[in-house]
Amino acid sequence: MCNSLNRAHAPSSSKEDAPAVSLKQGASPALAPPAPKPPELARAAESATVDQTFSQAAQSLGMDQGTIATLTDAFAGKVDLHRDLRKGDTLSVIYDRPQGGAAAHDEPLAVRLTTGSSSHDVFLYRDPQGEARYYSKDGKSTRPAFSRYPVAFTRVSSDFSLRRLDPVTHRWQSHDGVDLAAPIGTPVHATAQGKVKFVGRQTGYGKVIMLENPPPYSTVYAHLSRFAKGVRKGGTVERGQVIGYVGETGWATGPHLHYEVHVDDVAMDPLTVDLPGDDRLRGEERQRFAKEAESLSAALSG
Repeated sequence: MCNSLNRAHAPSSSKEDAPAVSLKQGASPALAPPAPKPPELARAAESATVDQTFSQAAQSLGMDQGTIATLTDAFAGKVDLHRDLRKGDTLSVIYDRPQGGAAAHDEPLAVRLTTGSSSHDVFLYRDPQGEARYYSKDGKSTRPAFSRYPVAFTRVSSDFSLRRLDPVTHRWQSHDGVDLAAPIGTPVHATAQGKVKFVGRQTGYGKVIMLENPPPYSTVYAHLSRFAKGVRKGGTVERGQVIGYVGETGWATGPHLHYEVHVDDVAMDPLTVDLPGDDRLRGEERQRFAKEAESLSAALSG
């Protein structure tokens, strides 16, 4: 995790640079070698042009897959990364980098995604317990209690529809979820905490997991190649936990995840359904965050 904001908000200690004393039985006090000082950091701004996908632009800025997944969630409530992005949109970031050393690609302190004439910003903040997450400028957490996407996919191969011609049965019927194309074996994550209602095989779905999420939500993950170890009926899973892997079992014409979201047992479009949010920062935390976010916002604007 990035500890730059932790450094910015943590109170300084006058004892930090004091030499340590090592005592041995029958010996005089001796000074231990001083701990090496952490490198000085310099704030740096970088940007990349979106050529194909958000993930591609983020990778060009040195982000790992974990950070990309976190930011995908962070922007999910602001912009549809798979439909609204256009070639030429820009991704801008702020890092704290060691002076005179190799670039350390930790989580960026701030990220701006510019799509057309609109800009969307998120800022990293570490709370007093040491947990870091991204927030919008108004102090609202961008980490939803419910993730929008359960898998890192390449494209939406089939949309949610009340009536479509099924490519396998060749009958007109509803398509109660979305098909997210991805290579076989791609990890599938639970989009929210939940209880496993069903894990096994079903006609059409192939290998499928059904979760009862916080009311009134439930989710379905189908056409899996295999299930993650430990996922069993009656067990619980956490948001972001790997529960299975992309496959093409059941009535599938190619490798993809069929994903459904139900609200009060009614199928909804997973790409547009309203999802529960998370808390805002308050009190002193809100004040500390606002000051840092203002500085980072100015740095993003150059």
